Amino acid sequence: MLKMKKITETYDMRVFTDTGDYFGDIEEVIVTNTKIFGWKVRATKNSFLNKVLGNAKGVIVPHQLVKDMGDIMIISKSAVPSYNPDEE
Repeated sequence: MLKMKKITETYDMRVFTDTGDYFGDIEEVIVTNTKIFGWKVRATKNSFLNKVLGNAKGVIVPHQLVKDMGDIMIISKSAVPSYNPDEE
């Protein structure tokens, strides 16, 4: 059975990768005429995005990379920007 969720219920939802890394929190949804285009994910303290992006506020994750959504959102690891801690 398909479970429907209101878009307003997704704001501030925690986002994780399919490998279990905390990615950030949902800030906004980007909607085209009739469908969801993507999700604006905010880089929060202690999130993977905060480590990778530094001073940037977040990223836009295309809706095609969303694997599942319930109490949290799970996205594909391919949405994660590449990060090498040895480069710092």
